[in-house]
Amino acid sequence: MKTKEKFFSFVVKTDFTQSHQRFDQCGIVMYLDSENWLKGSVEYENDEFQHLGSVATNKGYSDWATTAIPADVKTMWYRFSRREDDYCVECSTDGENFSQMRICHMYAAADEIQFGIYACSPEESSFTALFSDMKITECAWKAHDGQQPDEE
Repeated sequence: MKTKEKFFSFVVKTDFTQSHQRFDQCGIVMYLDSENWLKGSVEYENDEFQHLGSVATNKGYSDWATTAIPADVKTMWYRFSRREDDYCVECSTDGENFSQMRICHMYAAADEIQFGIYACSPEESSFTALFSDMKITECAWKAHDGQQPDEE
């Protein structure tokens, strides 16, 4: 999807029950070009664990933030939120309680962006990824409310 909307959230449930080969993955993506993109996904590693992670690529420079999760997790919800040219990626196992994976600034994503779902199987493999419960809502990532720091 393409949009110039500056404040919104996109939610989707992913089912990757059939993933079986290293690096099989599916999740959410914001893609401008090969030098500027953002994704959140689960990547299959082996029968014991897989990586829940996100990648932010700005001006051709990428970083990858991951955490190992059990291999028997086969569904994940994602919420992708935009606040102008800042972005938040969150995940949830139940579609109700979301946890922050990444907050980042995307230098080239100040105007129109492309975002949505993706799946890939980069090694000699393929698998079926299922996407459901997609919705676009008002921005669920609220601005900092000016809360005062805790007193010592």
